[in-house]
Amino acid sequence: MTTTEPRSDLRPPGLNADERTTLLTFLDYLRESVLAKAAGVPEPAVRAAGVPSGTSLLRLLKHLTAVELNWFVWAYAGADREQWEDEAVSADETASDLAHAYREAVTRANEVVLACTDLDRPGARSLRETAPPSMRWVLVHMIEETARHAGHADILREQIDGSIGR
Repeated sequence: MTTTEPRSDLRPPGLNADERTTLLTFLDYLRESVLAKAAGVPEPAVRAAGVPSGTSLLRLLKHLTAVELNWFVWAYAGADREQWEDEAVSADETASDLAHAYREAVTRANEVVLACTDLDRPGARSLRETAPPSMRWVLVHMIEETARHAGHADILREQIDGSIGR
């Protein structure tokens, strides 16, 4: 994708469904937006920090992978393991590796969501110093988290090659 071939702007999903389906559909839409922003960006641009804080497209993918697994699998479902680490991108991690890991995390997260029959039911624990939140809260939080980082990815991608659109 180049500035002469901008990606078409995708629109949010339009549907009239139950609450869980609606929330999950919007979250999936945002997840795909983040993945699309990292797709096709060559090395080293895909890992280059676009801002002084060090944020790169690969860093966003790695962060969102850990966040998905920690909120849905560790906190809500109560997986018997340590939390996933949200560490820096290593030199041997590729865009393909991190996109695959993010897609796997999304699949695991969606399995937890689809197994939940009551959005009001609190999860096993919380990542914060609060009582475990409900599935509804986790879904809305993840929509907010993913949307914020999708916006970051929009800016980073535009800085790299001028591509705009979701």
